[in-house]
Amino acid sequence: MKRLYLFCDQGMSTSLLASRMQDCADKHMLPIEVNAFSYKKMQSIVEEKHPDIILLGPQVKYLFDETKKRFDERTPVMLISQEDYGMMDGEKVLKKALLLLQKRKRGEL
Repeated sequence: MKRLYLFCDQGMSTSLLASRMQDCADKHMLPIEVNAFSYKKMQSIVEEKHPDIILLGPQVKYLFDETKKRFDERTPVMLISQEDYGMMDGEKVLKKALLLLQKRKRGEL
């Protein structure tokens, strides 16, 4: 099972997007777990649950470089676009995340 974890300021606004992503994964019977958390819990969540990808909400894009530096060697980090986030387009964000995971697996990143 792949774990896709979203992080934002409080973990609340991203919960709706995570839910839509999970619905899309379930609809296509993909073995994926999508959850949302506050960025303040990122270190412990990553250490305890070992997500396959870290997705940052646009409201915490200022954390992207630091997060990438800290975790990207073992866990890819992706910034959710403002447009996809604003539209709460769970399917599009899920596709982008899975594409990033594929590229990482093939050694393209």
